[in-house]
Amino acid sequence: MRMDMRFDGLDAPFADLVATACAGAGGANGDATVGFSRKPDFIALDFAPNWIWPIAEEREEERRKFLFPTSPFIYMFADRSHAPSSSSCRRRSFAFLGSREGNEAHPRSTAEDYMVPPPWIDFPSTMAHRRHEARAIAALFRPNDSGMSDMDRFWEMHRPRCRLVILRSCPEAEPRLFPLLTELYARPVVPAGLLLPHDVVGDDDDNAPGRDQSFSVAVHWLDEQPRVSVIYVALGSEAPVTADHVRELALGLELSGARFLWALRRPVGHSGELLPDGFERRVAGRGVVRTGWVPQVRVVAHAAVGAFLTHCGWGSTIESLFRFGHPLVMLPFVADQGLIARAMAARGVGVEVPRNEDDGSFRGEDVAAAVRWVMVEEESQALARNAGELQKVVGDRVRQERYTDELVEYLQRYK
Repeated sequence: MRMDMRFDGLDAPFADLVATACAGAGGANGDATVGFSRKPDFIALDFAPNWIWPIAEEREEERRKFLFPTSPFIYMFADRSHAPSSSSCRRRSFAFLGSREGNEAHPRSTAEDYMVPPPWIDFPSTMAHRRHEARAIAALFRPNDSGMSDMDRFWEMHRPRCRLVILRSCPEAEPRLFPLLTELYARPVVPAGLLLPHDVVGDDDDNAPGRDQSFSVAVHWLDEQPRVSVIYVALGSEAPVTADHVRELALGLELSGARFLWALRRPVGHSGELLPDGFERRVAGRGVVRTGWVPQVRVVAHAAVGAFLTHCGWGSTIESLFRFGHPLVMLPFVADQGLIARAMAARGVGVEVPRNEDDGSFRGEDVAAAVRWVMVEEESQALARNAGELQKVVGDRVRQERYTDELVEYLQRYK
């Protein structure tokens, strides 16, 4: 069953939860069996449940505010005199997909329409999908098994009471995105900052009960490697990685000759052998494959790590490039990952692995070439320099915390 259809079954219990929360009948410690100790100022939620609006409107007399985030960004639908509601999406997809009005004025009906920047982007831009990505984007505009399209769900959240859009980003990271979205959606678009991870200098809990203690072996291996000599490999928790992808990636890492630490997630439904026969023996000493828990921030913070082979999720981009200045080898899979990859390539901080335009497949030889480009070849120096310069600007914690403080002040005006 689709995730949005699973969400749809939660409307009644969620309505009960909101009613209970707004009743504010809890005890002093907030642990009463009925109600809460205080009424909520905001409610955080994903964008898929478009049925939030009727629930919010039922609480109109409460004059509550509803805030709906996902990891990349949030909207806040706030109105001083009514109960508002809101939703979210991916930041670059938010710009690329556009508003309902924008799509009605400039209809897109074929995959090719999504392989170029949309007409409302009136400046030079890399914001376009590859053919294999574009087919999936086009499908967002067609009704699915839930009875409506993903875009209809998305647009349903953009009712007039939406007063504010909040992005987990900043103008330094995406200079033209904020004014573009402000004009496109006709409401303020406010940065929350990048919400940078804190420095990680060690983990006293490595030996704690229940912790996968085999990771300490990988830490010790990293400790023994030269500075900025290791490429960390991780493709996130949502990328639809297949067994063929894993084998080609393994081949590429082997052919590259680079040191690597690979956080390998087993493809869904695959229980057989994943890695090529003899792979771990052939790369022994220069490569480590981890199939268990890996604390990503701790790894990318390690002095031995010099680059990141990534799916280009926004969170991973923030943690590796923006926080620690690592250049990227980029292998995007879904959603806005391809758009992020093209934007980072345009800024000279990463290289995208070439793919077959029609089916999205890639070859180990191309993975190896991209890894060597970022880690070994002469061009790697420029990539590392560009990544370091970008990190100095967007990784300024004082500046990022200022964005967050300003956002809090902004939200206070809606309480």
